[in-house]
Amino acid sequence: MRQLILDTETTGLNAKTGDRLLEIGCVELVNRRLTGNNLHFYINPERDSDPGALAVHGLTTEFLSDKPKFAEIAEELREYCRGAEIIIHNAAFDLGFLDMEFARLGWPPFMEHCAGLIDTLVRAREMFPGKRNSLDALCDRLGVNNSHRTLHGALLDAELLADVYLAMTRGQESLVIDANDADDGAAGGHRERISLRQFDLPVIVAAADEVAQHDDVLNGIDKGMKGTCVWRLEPAPAQAQPEAAPAA
Repeated sequence: MRQLILDTETTGLNAKTGDRLLEIGCVELVNRRLTGNNLHFYINPERDSDPGALAVHGLTTEFLSDKPKFAEIAEELREYCRGAEIIIHNAAFDLGFLDMEFARLGWPPFMEHCAGLIDTLVRAREMFPGKRNSLDALCDRLGVNNSHRTLHGALLDAELLADVYLAMTRGQESLVIDANDADDGAAGGHRERISLRQFDLPVIVAAADEVAQHDDVLNGIDKGMKGTCVWRLEPAPAQAQPEAAPAA
């Protein structure tokens, strides 16, 4: 699976009132491994940053004056992101700006070019209810070193968020079929399926002491992360499927 951790910096807080993108950073994960195939743009926003935003990112009008405008980097960004799952912290903010820039070019919204979206802020609020879930707070909670982060930067923040996301979801990769196996199956054509109904398969249930040991491990993880680990989260209820119409 190809995933892109994306972050932006902007001239202000509201794309609808004329604020613009001035930096985009993307970090690539393939099968949960950092590839180094990252993407980074400084962008001339064609306007000054609000004082509050400038204090956050430190990117001055003078520094950005010779950088490409969004229209000049848009196609490269779109092709890089096409078909990938996008991971953003507080996705509504970044997507609001990306959608506004795409609309200026007459393009569909940003996510229509991508395969799916994970908002790590939403995930963090589920895992750590009632706690601060900013990127800095998550770095502290999950042991991600952010001591070199003095100002916000799109690529730096995307790199930190990649580490945070991997820490938040550690262990889940063992619960799904390896993507390489899936790719091999697609490339090699049809694979014959074997029905397991012909076998008398034993059901092995954990003993009471094994369950207790497992709970002790989860309690230790909960204590270490000061929250609830992913193995304790309740799955979303499955939606009932409509009954098939009787055959004519």
